[in-house]
Amino acid sequence: MKQINLIWLVSLLLFFSCINEKINADDEQNTIEGITPDNYPRVDGSTSTEPLNTLIACKLLGWNYEWQKSVFGNGIWRLVPRAESIPENFFTERVKSTQTHNAILNLIDNRTDIIISARKMSENEKDYAQSTGVSLIETPVALDALVFLLNRQNTVNSLTVRQIQDIYLGYTTHWDEVGGTNEEIKPFIRNANSGSQEMMKEIVMNNTGMPDWTVGYTDDEIIPVMAAVYMELAMYQNGICFTPHYYKEYIIRDAVGAEFVKSIAIDGIYPDAYSIKNKTYPFVANVYVSIRSDLDHNTMAYKLYEWLQTQAGKDVISESGYIPVETTVLLN
Repeated sequence: MKQINLIWLVSLLLFFSCINEKINADDEQNTIEGITPDNYPRVDGSTSTEPLNTLIACKLLGWNYEWQKSVFGNGIWRLVPRAESIPENFFTERVKSTQTHNAILNLIDNRTDIIISARKMSENEKDYAQSTGVSLIETPVALDALVFLLNRQNTVNSLTVRQIQDIYLGYTTHWDEVGGTNEEIKPFIRNANSGSQEMMKEIVMNNTGMPDWTVGYTDDEIIPVMAAVYMELAMYQNGICFTPHYYKEYIIRDAVGAEFVKSIAIDGIYPDAYSIKNKTYPFVANVYVSIRSDLDHNTMAYKLYEWLQTQAGKDVISESGYIPVETTVLLN
């Protein structure tokens, strides 16, 4: 009887020891050992991934944060760090968002260490990287989607994939052809190499090309930032354009012009967290963390790249509002 009790006691101690080891391992995983503001990697990214980059830094460095509407009166929301210990210029030099194309070029040119972007390299960016002898590792870590926007006065609430393609190929020219009023459709596009424009070309148009649609307030101007898309559609009731879902739901929110704009369903499926996660919405896209293939594995940048693929990293991605990818990427 005593022997049985002793075996039971040893088993119980081993059980709690394993539980304690797992808890300690999970605690360690919530940060990166040795990371400080001074050795934090140079991070860049897309406009839409700025909140995620900010949140990652705050989580790893132990800083408080909050969502806050811009003080400039444009209504755009940002995730703002709240800590007295933040070094001056940390979030303009160490962690920044110079837009997708610039961030990718900065990574190729070794002006940044790691980027989180709304897309992979475009063909001309690949050509540039090859010309400089650089290759990138691009790993999906989150899901987003490209959503289509109309003025709220437009009676159309859903289009098919084919109808979207036909509008942007110039085959469908009036809204009454797709269930709306007899008004000429005014398609807008973003500037070349912007994250949303490249997403449009790849996942919607299948790289088949599009006519040179209007891209800004006049034929001589472009839409330089995504926020301007909403101003365009607020002015033009017969317009149509596109934007990343995350940007619309978390950053633009109630910015100037946003109240006049609506997302529409595609093939009867409205873009939301559920339809993006289960990929029933037709235009789901990956968000990538990218590094140079020659990055030293002992650097904080590489450790951050690895950490983003752990459960702790996925939890932060989820907290930001993005949907983490389901698959686990095996690390070296």
